[in-house]
Amino acid sequence: MWLGSSVVRDFETGRVGPDVFADRLIADLGLPVDRGQFLADFAGWPKALFAGAADLVGRIPPSYLRATLSNTNVLHWPRLTGDLGLGALFDHHFPSHVMGKLKPDREVFAHVAQTLRCEPSAIMFLDDQPLNVHAALAAGVRAVRVSGVQEAESALTELGVLPARR
Repeated sequence: MWLGSSVVRDFETGRVGPDVFADRLIADLGLPVDRGQFLADFAGWPKALFAGAADLVGRIPPSYLRATLSNTNVLHWPRLTGDLGLGALFDHHFPSHVMGKLKPDREVFAHVAQTLRCEPSAIMFLDDQPLNVHAALAAGVRAVRVSGVQEAESALTELGVLPARR
């Protein structure tokens, strides 16, 4: 439902700013809240990383390039990269509001491969949304659906990125 909203797509691709996003979403959903309250609440949505996520990313050998591909926005991105620490954990970031492209749209995967100067098949993409995983696979990217840190660790181990735990 979220990405089916035209105003969400516009906001998360950077085509509209927070005020337009808030006004349109409040109107579309008939929310009983004013713009200021909505934006204050919305900005606080990202609460924390999953327990163990930072450690897992840190265990990926430096021979692998680590990157994020995130549907996000101008309000959430500073919190995610700064307060929650994602900025320092990864070598590259592909936030939708900066790229102007969203998952699961096929061109987002082509953009990542082109920017990283690699073939799509050289990319390993982990995501919790089946739609995003199917789109990545259709774009030639190796992709696995994972839900949570333990499944992500298992996938990385099966792919040979991480050694098996003893």
